Amino acid sequence: MKLLDQIQKLDEEISARIVLKKEYGVAHKLAALIGHSCDSWYWLIGLVLVWLFNRGAIRTTAILWALALAFLAVAVLGIKFLLRRPRPEGEWGSIYRVTDPHSFPSGHAARAMTIAFMALEFLDPMWFVLLLAWALLVGYSRVALRLHYFSDVLVGWLIGAVSGVLALQFLPILVEKLPAIFPFLT
Repeated sequence: MKLLDQIQKLDEEISARIVLKKEYGVAHKLAALIGHSCDSWYWLIGLVLVWLFNRGAIRTTAILWALALAFLAVAVLGIKFLLRRPRPEGEWGSIYRVTDPHSFPSGHAARAMTIAFMALEFLDPMWFVLLLAWALLVGYSRVALRLHYFSDVLVGWLIGAVSGVLALQFLPILVEKLPAIFPFLT
């Protein structure tokens, strides 16, 4: 057996141990709620609302977060369509299975970790700890609901952490330049 096949088999075994069966009722519903909490459209709608109903630094921050999450989405989708790893077999999450049939890497795990790291710039460090715990739960939920394999989530977290660190480096620069580049947005 080739090394890649062995790794994939181990990944499938680890993932199978994490899966929540529907018989677990409340735990399954809670995992679904946590997983949905990082859906991209919720974050986009939230950031647009923040942008619409605020002025100054908060409005600029909403724009920059939206840009960071958009760049992340492009990168994750690029990798997904390049590698085309199918999602695990499962019944739950048909909207994800139809709109994005590819599993690797997990966009939800990447987005959650990026949000946790970007929060370091603007919030008390305790928020980072809470958001980091949330990001870990989001990733867990994606495997528990059979939408991803463990390696999809692990790589998603890594991409998200790198994306968040890069955002922390570049967002302050963009904050200074944003009014000159996009005066109608600020």
